[in-house]
Amino acid sequence: MWRTIMSPQYHSKIEQYVINAVREKRLAKGISQKELAYLLEVSVGFIGDIENPKYRAKYNLNHLNELAKILECSPKDFLPDKPF
Repeated sequence: MWRTIMSPQYHSKIEQYVINAVREKRLAKGISQKELAYLLEVSVGFIGDIENPKYRAKYNLNHLNELAKILECSPKDFLPDKPF
């Protein structure tokens, strides 16, 4: 008998929204994970872990502020218009 094993959900809806928004803006600017890590002064593995739903890593408010500078947008651009 096969059992379906559900992988744990490490990111809340709001956290996943932020991660997706950053990824979309990063890709739109043609910035790799490696380049973003260098600009954000974090390890390449950290960015990869954030974008991989199997890991608990996530951006904090300081990261979002620096990401807004790097991606030339407002920190508000990473947040939804309405709460979940």
